[in-house]
Amino acid sequence: MIEGILTEGLVYGIMVLAVFITFRILNFADMTVDGSLPLGAAIMTVCMVNGQHTVIAFLLAFLGGAAAGFVTALIHTKLKIPDLLSGILTMTMLRSVILRVMSNRANIPLLRTNTVFTNITGWTKQFTSDPNIGIVVYCLLVVIVIKIALDLFFRTDLGLSLGALGSNPQLIISQGMNPDILKIIGICLANGLVAISGSLAAMYQGFADVSFGQGMIVSGLASLMLGEFLLRSNRIGLLTLRAIFGSILYRAMMYAARNYGYYIHMNPNDLNLMTGLLIIACILISKQKLSANFLKKPVKMASPQNDKN
Repeated sequence: MIEGILTEGLVYGIMVLAVFITFRILNFADMTVDGSLPLGAAIMTVCMVNGQHTVIAFLLAFLGGAAAGFVTALIHTKLKIPDLLSGILTMTMLRSVILRVMSNRANIPLLRTNTVFTNITGWTKQFTSDPNIGIVVYCLLVVIVIKIALDLFFRTDLGLSLGALGSNPQLIISQGMNPDILKIIGICLANGLVAISGSLAAMYQGFADVSFGQGMIVSGLASLMLGEFLLRSNRIGLLTLRAIFGSILYRAMMYAARNYGYYIHMNPNDLNLMTGLLIIACILISKQKLSANFLKKPVKMASPQNDKN
């Protein structure tokens, strides 16, 4: 049970990191996630079936996701289409691309194909009765490497510029930088990470499906908001850490709902409803906290001398 929650939380935690980049850093509502995740899963599955090396498969999946983000960014920056609609358009078009990648098949299994996870499971059986521990360790190492790389990236000049773009675009323009280019870089990076998450998810689930990413952006937002309640900080290291923690917590809540929801007459078909209500609750609580903090601030009264002046 715990191994499954940790594995899913870490695998989809990479996707939550990507949602953090677009929604929180760039202030860009990117719906491409629902298309770039199954695209990464499709590329990884096809590469594994054809005997490609895992590193090459990961690289191709990242490039495929980055290309999807590039299309969204171009539609938004060059055609001046709103960010939300740009992502929806790309997500819709990616369905046809995914079917092309999978040779017009809606589903490709990996049951008879050796992957990193199957090799780790076979190796772990020699030392422990629970082979899933090795998968958890592998996913943890991958997430740690990605997290450290992101932390270092956002301490560079380019990373700081991306952070400034979301909060103060006028500052970027005043510094002589092109905000469209920065936005393209950020969206490509985020969707490349989403594709990596889809690749790991495909190996963990044992198949790739054209509808693999349905509703992933909603679960990513829910995970991100849950993480924001766990840790309060403006440091980039803690910001990325709480995104991963939020993903694990969200998967734990979904596991509890699937396995113990029958006590309150809840079934797996209600999980989407639960996720939506969870996001609404997080938004309402955040607004209440902002209002409470605003009311607690002392009001500075004007002095009589200032009034005379």
